[in-house]
Parts: sequence; C-alpha cells; structure tokens
Amino acid sequence: MASVDVRERLRQHFDALPPEKQAGGWNAMWEQNVTPWDRGEPSPALVDTLQYKLPQIEASSFQDTSSNKAHHQPTRRKKALVPGCGRGYDVLLLASYGYDAYGLDTSTLAIQGAQELARSPDRDIQYPPVTSSGTAAGPGTATFLEADFFSNDFLSQTHPPAPQNQNPSASTPEQPSQSSEEEPSKTFDLIYDYTFLCALPPSLRPAWSKRMSQLLSPAGGILICLEFPLKKPPSSGGPPHGLTRELYEQLLNRPGKGVEYTKPHQEGSEGGEEGGQGEGERGRGGGGYVIEDRTTEMPRDALVKVERWKAERTHEVGKGVDFVSVWKHVQ
Repeated sequence: MASVDVRERLRQHFDALPPEKQAGGWNAMWEQNVTPWDRGEPSPALVDTLQYKLPQIEASSFQDTSSNKAHHQPTRRKKALVPGCGRGYDVLLLASYGYDAYGLDTSTLAIQGAQELARSPDRDIQYPPVTSSGTAAGPGTATFLEADFFSNDFLSQTHPPAPQNQNPSASTPEQPSQSSEEEPSKTFDLIYDYTFLCALPPSLRPAWSKRMSQLLSPAGGILICLEFPLKKPPSSGGPPHGLTRELYEQLLNRPGKGVEYTKPHQEGSEGGEEGGQGEGERGRGGGGYVIEDRTTEMPRDALVKVERWKAERTHEVGKGVDFVSVWKHVQ
C-alpha cells in the first residue's frame, strides 16, 4: 500500500492544476514514479468477475430475451474498453478472455509501458488464453492508445471502417452491399472502470457517466465498475477521490446530469448500506456526499445496475471494502 507521503504528493500535484489541465498531469507522475495505483498485475476482482460472475449474468440475460432460442456462439469478436488503463494489465487480461481490448491513457509513459508488456515474450504465460462462452474462440488483441476518453478521436482506431467490396458485381439484389446506415455503431461490448472515475475531478463526473452511456453497446453491453475507494471521505480530496455506492447510482441512472453534494455538517441521502455513504465521515458531517435525486423517471440513455457484490479478492488497498457493480442500458 502506498505511503501517506506518496498519496499526499499526488493530491498536491493535482490540486495545483485546474480540472481541464489534469488529464495532462498524469505523465509527470509516471516520470516521478509516483504511481500508487500501479499494482503490477490485473485486478483479482476483475479476474473473478470474468471467470465466474459474468458468465452467470450473461446466461441470465439470454434467458430473459426472446432471442435466447436462436442464440449461437458469437461470430464476431467482442470489443472491450479500459479508460485510464495505465500499464494495461487489465487490458491484457480481457484480451486473454477473447475480447479485442483497447486501453486508453493520457500518459505517454503509461502507454509505452503497456505496449512493452504486450510485446513481452512471456505474455502467453502470464495471460494464458481462457475459453469463454461469451466471446469468439481464441485470444483477442490488446491495443493501447494515448487518447482522451472524452474525445471521439480514438474511435477511428478502435472501429476502423469495414473494407469496401472491390467487386461491384458481387452485390446482388439478394445480397446487397452494406450501407453506411447498417454499419455497427462505435460502441463496446464491455467497459471496465477501476481507478478512473476516482481519478477525475468531481466536475467531470457527469461527463463520465454520459460518455459511458454513449460508448456502451445498447445490445447487451456491460459496464463493470470496481468501486474504489469507498471508505475514503469525499471531503478529503484526491485523487483518488472518495466515492460511494449512491454516487455511482445517481451518475449512471441519469447520465450527464449534475450531482448535488452535501456541505460540511449537512445530511445527505439515507445511505447506510455496506459500501454506501452511511459510513466513514458522513456521520461526522464532512460533506461531499450525494444528495438524493428524487426524480422518478429514468432517461432513455440510463444505465441500470444488474448486480453488485463485495469483491472476495481485490488489491490489498481495497480488501474487505471494494465492491463490484455491473450495469447495462435500461432498454
């Protein structure tokens, strides 16, 4: 676990940067080797989710749809996205499960380190291919891009145009060529967030949720959040900024909508569930907790929680505290 001094250096570094400049501040931390988030391995909680939980969730989803009877092994390879990927351990893990996985980071050094790991001769030993019923057979690719999650620029690399048919006569009335309207949308089948939301300045949280809704496929796409840090008082600053169960719910249920927070010594929503905001500094009036939005109607682009559980295995810093939540489009 990182020392208090290292975390304080991290906080002070970003306190000196306005929100719009913070994305560019991470490379300096890599240069100074102030990287307490770098664990040197994939998240054990993600390993367990992919191995045990996700197959159950996907099987349940198929049973709930009328297309279940016609369900076959996927003919295309699914795409996964990891924003704020760092050295890319989780991206390489997702690729071993059959996804074409893409890692984004704004740090040049982080992306260089990830690309080196991807080229490592013992990659297949560290990340052996895993058979999964939810993805195409065999390992997928791992691609690392120095890019801004909130910009569309990287989508031309994650979703390149389909090759054009060079033989016009090949298109017949029975087999028309694919029109632009029929091209797949530039979305992802799986998105994984860990130490990304908590690294963002709070003012960007609504944009984070809107972007997640935009990039997650409405056709069964799954957002996996490893909720961290849940025990850290939000008023103590960051990164990492303290988060709560209620914050995830409010952001993802109403993508793009602003969140109102308590001020010091002001009560927020009820909370109290394990992993929620009823613990820690809330009882001491520290502020920064979510004030419940009592709007009953969810927007069409809302993401809803499918399941949530305490992580049995996770990195040392989150043991006994971290929760995993899985989200899908409301429709």
